[in-house]
Amino acid sequence: MNLTDLYTIVPPLILVAGAIVTLMADLAVPRENKAITAWLAIVVYILSLVSLGFLWGLGIAGLHGFGGMVILDSYALFLDGLFASIGITTILLTFRYNPERGIVRGEFYPLLLLSTAGMMLMAHAMNLLIVFLAIELLSFPLYILCGIARPRVDSEESSLKYFLLGAFASGFLVYGIALIYGATGTIQLTELAQKVSSGTLPSSLLLYAGIGLILVGLSFKVAAVPFHMWTPDVYEGAPTTVTGFMATATKAAGFAAVVRVFLFGLAPLIATWQPAIVTLSALTMIVGNVVALSQTNLKRMLAYSSIAHAGYVLIGVAAGNPLGATGILFYLVSYAVTTLAAFAVMTVMGTSAGEDQSIDAYAGLARRKPWLAIVMALAMFSLTGVPPTAGFAGKYFLFQAAVASGLTWLAVLGVLTSVISAYFYLRVVVVMFMREPDTKPVPLSVTDGARSIAITFSALATLLLGIIPSPLLGIVGQAVSALTGSGHLPG
Repeated sequence: MNLTDLYTIVPPLILVAGAIVTLMADLAVPRENKAITAWLAIVVYILSLVSLGFLWGLGIAGLHGFGGMVILDSYALFLDGLFASIGITTILLTFRYNPERGIVRGEFYPLLLLSTAGMMLMAHAMNLLIVFLAIELLSFPLYILCGIARPRVDSEESSLKYFLLGAFASGFLVYGIALIYGATGTIQLTELAQKVSSGTLPSSLLLYAGIGLILVGLSFKVAAVPFHMWTPDVYEGAPTTVTGFMATATKAAGFAAVVRVFLFGLAPLIATWQPAIVTLSALTMIVGNVVALSQTNLKRMLAYSSIAHAGYVLIGVAAGNPLGATGILFYLVSYAVTTLAAFAVMTVMGTSAGEDQSIDAYAGLARRKPWLAIVMALAMFSLTGVPPTAGFAGKYFLFQAAVASGLTWLAVLGVLTSVISAYFYLRVVVVMFMREPDTKPVPLSVTDGARSIAITFSALATLLLGIIPSPLLGIVGQAVSALTGSGHLPG
C-alpha cells in the first residue's frame, strides 16, 4: 500500500476515521446534549465534501489503487458528494426529532457515518469482492439504525426483517461472485469486461448464472420487484429520519453498484442481461405504483413509491448508453432532494406523545403550517413528474434514453405508470389543502433552525433542478465520462 492507494479512498476514509473519533468523543458528551455529537458528525461530512474539491482533478484523469480493486474517478466523486449531502441533511433533521422520540443515543451518528462510508466505497469499487464488502459496511449500521428507537416494537421488528432478508441477499451476491470467478477466473471489473468481450470463455452457463445471482442481490438493495417485500415494513417501523436516509442514500448506493457492474464490467454482454433488466423495470414500475394506490399510511405509500422509482431508474440501466447513465445520476439527485423534502416535513408530524403518519393526519396542514404544506405539495408534484420540478427533468432524461436505445414501449409504460401515481400523490395534496383539520389534530413538533434549513434546502433544490438542470447536467456529464472513457460503455 502506498500514498496513491490511499488517495483513491480518501472520502470514505475520512468518514471511517470520523466515525471512530465521533464515537470516542461521544463518551464525554452528556446524555442530554447529544447535539454536540451531531455537529461533530456534520463536520466530518463537510471535511469529506471539501476533499472532493481537491480530488476532482485526479478523478477526471482516473486513478486506480490497491491493485486495481478501487478507483478514484469523477463518477465515484460525484456519488460521494451526493451521499455526504444526504448525510448532512439527515443529521439536520435529527436535532429535534431524535430527542422527541426518545432516541437520545450518541451512537446514531457514528453509525450513520459508517453506513455512508460503505456507500462511498461501493461507488469506488472496481472488484466484485469490494462491492460485497461495501454492501456489508453499508448494511450493518443500517440494521442497527432501523431498530435504534427501542423499545418500540415496530422499530425492532423493522430491524430484524431488514437483517434477515439482507443476509439472504448477501448470500445470493456472494454465490454469484463465486460463479463469475469460476467462469472467468477474475472478479476485477476491468478484466471481466475484457474477457467477456473476447467471447472465448469456456462456460457461458456458469457466467450467466453468476450474473443472475448478482442481479438478485443488488435488486434487493434497490428494492426492485420481486425483491421488494421488505421495504414497506422496514420503512414504516424505522425512525422517520432513518427511513428518509434509506430511501435516498441506500437506493443511490445500490444503483452506484448496478451501474459500475452492468454498464462497465458486463457492458459487452448487454444483449444477455438487458431483457432481465427490462422485465425488472416494467414489473417494478407497475407493482410499486399500483400497490401504492391502496395505502393509507404515508410512510408505506412512500415505500411503494420508492419501489416504483427504482423501476424508473432501471430504465436508464436497460438503455445501456451514456444518455441512460446520465439520466440515472441526474434522477438519483432529483429523487434524493425530493424525497428528503417529503420526509423532512414528516418529521414534524407528532411529538414525544406519538407519531401519526396516516394520510388523514395531514388534513388541514395548509391552515396550520402553510409552509410545510407547500413543501410537501412540491415534493408530491416532483415525485409525480409534474414540470417544472426535478422529478419531471429526471424522468425526461430516462425516457429519452429508453427511446434512443429502441425501448420506446418501456418509456411509454413509464409515462403511464406516472399517470397512475398522480392519484396517490395528489391525494396527499388534496387532504392538506382541501380538508378541514380534525377536532383533535395530530400535534406538530416545533420546526427548529436545523430542520428549517433541511426543509428549505430540499424544497429549493427540488424546484431549481427542474427549472435550471444545466449546471447539474454539466457535472453529471463529467461523471459519466468516467464510464464512457473506459471503452466499455458505448460512447
